[in-house]
Amino acid sequence: MKRGAKPNSSSFNKKSIDMAYKRIDITKEAEALIDKLRDQHGPLMFHQSGGCCDGSSPMCYSKGEFRTGASDVWMGQIHDCDFYMSKDQFEYWKHTHLTLDVTDGRGASFSLEIPYGKRFLIRSRLLTEDELADLEPVRNGEDV
Repeated sequence: MKRGAKPNSSSFNKKSIDMAYKRIDITKEAEALIDKLRDQHGPLMFHQSGGCCDGSSPMCYSKGEFRTGASDVWMGQIHDCDFYMSKDQFEYWKHTHLTLDVTDGRGASFSLEIPYGKRFLIRSRLLTEDELADLEPVRNGEDV
């Protein structure tokens, strides 16, 4: 079982965070692309909306470039990047384990990986009952 990253907030019970099942993971290929993007753009963040124009693709931004708020949830950290999702989208995905991956192709978005001929994508599977009982908590996007 993969363990969750510790949020930066002291308002969370440390033991419960350490023991929680992580909602989102990442492939080695996605880590390598993030490293390349981080070298060029500095700290990064991800946001996945249920959007119209970008569909439901994870978008990579320079940290702080995308403003999160009450309509977003913080899903956790992957490869030292905060990952957010719109609350509406989260309602559809809250019973799934997500894995950030990368593939060849150009998305129709402003995500930082597009000039490299790559695009991030989410692979998902349903969480087991044991995983659901021990999930890492999400936080309101404006509280992070």
